[in-house]
Amino acid sequence: MPTFHAVVWLDHQEAHVLMFDRDHVALERIKSRSHHKHQGKPHETTGLFGDIAKALHGVHEVLLTGPGKARDEFRAWCVKHDASIAQVIVDSVASDHPSDAQVVAMARQYFKKFDFTTQDPTISQH
Repeated sequence: MPTFHAVVWLDHQEAHVLMFDRDHVALERIKSRSHHKHQGKPHETTGLFGDIAKALHGVHEVLLTGPGKARDEFRAWCVKHDASIAQVIVDSVASDHPSDAQVVAMARQYFKKFDFTTQDPTISQH
């Protein structure tokens, strides 16, 4: 489903990639390939981060959300390994463990505000 927006809820164990437009939502759940409980090491997240980036190709704007440091680590991984995805990540917002419906609702509100401020030439962006 080609979409303009996506929101990714992620931690070190899994990611929920939700691509949406005004009328539709497509969900892809991606699990970490690591079987270790202790997460956060680069070699353990590379597979997860690569799978997330692959799922996001073609999306124009991405919002990251989730608990902990995984959001920032994914963003840094993209800068180093997939610049096309790094360029479309618009923000990173902390959240606990909301439902997928709550994540999409939050993202719709975020992008409504984001789209308004980036498209309205009367709004100053400093």
